[in-house]
Amino acid sequence: AEYLPTDPDAEVVIIPHDELYAIPFAALVDANEKPLIEKHTLSFSGSIELYGLSAKRRGAAKELKYQDILVVGNPKMPAYRYRPDKPASPLDPLPGAEAEAEAIAGLLGIKPLIGEAATEDTVQESMNNAPVIHLATHGLLESDNVFSQSYLSAIALSPTENENGFLTVREIMEMKLKADLAVLSACDTGRGTITGEGVVGLSRAYLSAGVPSVIVSLWPVSDQATAVLMVNFYDGLKNGLGKSAALRRATLINRERFTEPRLWAPFTLYGVGH
Repeated sequence: AEYLPTDPDAEVVIIPHDELYAIPFAALVDANEKPLIEKHTLSFSGSIELYGLSAKRRGAAKELKYQDILVVGNPKMPAYRYRPDKPASPLDPLPGAEAEAEAIAGLLGIKPLIGEAATEDTVQESMNNAPVIHLATHGLLESDNVFSQSYLSAIALSPTENENGFLTVREIMEMKLKADLAVLSACDTGRGTITGEGVVGLSRAYLSAGVPSVIVSLWPVSDQATAVLMVNFYDGLKNGLGKSAALRRATLINRERFTEPRLWAPFTLYGVGH
C-alpha cells in the first residue's frame, strides 16, 4: 500500500495471478476498513504486454458519437440445455436488464435493441461499427466442466432461423471490432478458465477482437443494483470522466445505496481505463 499513489484519480493497474482474478479488489479493505475503491481508480490486465496492446488501441473509436452506441437489453431469450439428460428450455427473461438498457439509451438519446429486435445477426452487425458496445442480458459460462469449454461461453441474444441466439467467445474473437469500450452487463462475464495471461472467457474475447477496454462481472449480479451502477457509469462518461474513473464513481454511488459488496463491487474493468 505504501507504494500506491495518494491521488485517488491516478489509475492503478492490477495484474492478478491465478485465483486472484476472482477477487473483487475494489472491495478489499485497509486497516481502517476503507475499501480500495475509495482511495484508488482501478483497472486490470492479464499481463503488461496485454496492457500495452490495449493502450495502443485506445481511442480506436475516434470521436465518440452517441447515436452509434449499441445498447442491448433483455433479448427474446434462446433455449438452453442445462443438462444433457434434459430438454432445452428458454432462459428466464430479464426485465431489469431491459429497464437498464432503456435508462441508458434515454440518457444518451439513442434507441436500444430490446426483445425480439436484439437478434444475434443484428447485434453482430451493429457491433462492427459501434464505438461502445453495451450488452445487458444473460452470460453463459462454459468453463466449469471437465472439458473446459471456455470458447463456448456466450452472450444470450434473440435466436433466428439462421442463428441459435448464443454469441460465443469463439465467434467474438473472430471479429475485428472498432469499439473503444465493451460493457458486458450480465452474470459471470469476467469468469472463465484462468491461464498465464488472464481469463479465457468473454472478457478475453472482446480484448482479442480489438476492444481496448472491457467491463465484466465477477459473479451473478443484481438487476436493480446493476441498473443503478450502469446509468451512473454512463452519466460519468457523458460528463467527461475516463472509463475507470466513471466506473469508480458509479461504484461509490452504489456503495452508498447498497451496503453489501456483492451488490456494489461485482464489476471490473480490463484494459485501459483512461
